[in-house]
Amino acid sequence: MRSGNEPVTARSPLRLRFWLGVWGLIWAVGGTAAFSLAGRPGWAAACGALAVVVTVDLFMVLRHIHQGPHYQPGPDVPPYEPPRND
Repeated sequence: MRSGNEPVTARSPLRLRFWLGVWGLIWAVGGTAAFSLAGRPGWAAACGALAVVVTVDLFMVLRHIHQGPHYQPGPDVPPYEPPRND
């Protein structure tokens, strides 16, 4: 719900989320390799699963970045009325 006081110069955090995801993917893949070499299959599997989740998240973030900006009402559009509880 819009409150009417959203900043006009708000920016999307998608690029930051992308680079943090890349950083996390590097650590997850490194952890998978390190735990595999150390003979810890449980931890290697956990890091591998985390790497898969981060990879899916990165694809979703890239998809949202490539979609471009979406319509946002300007400051001349009044905020929505709060829902009425009858």
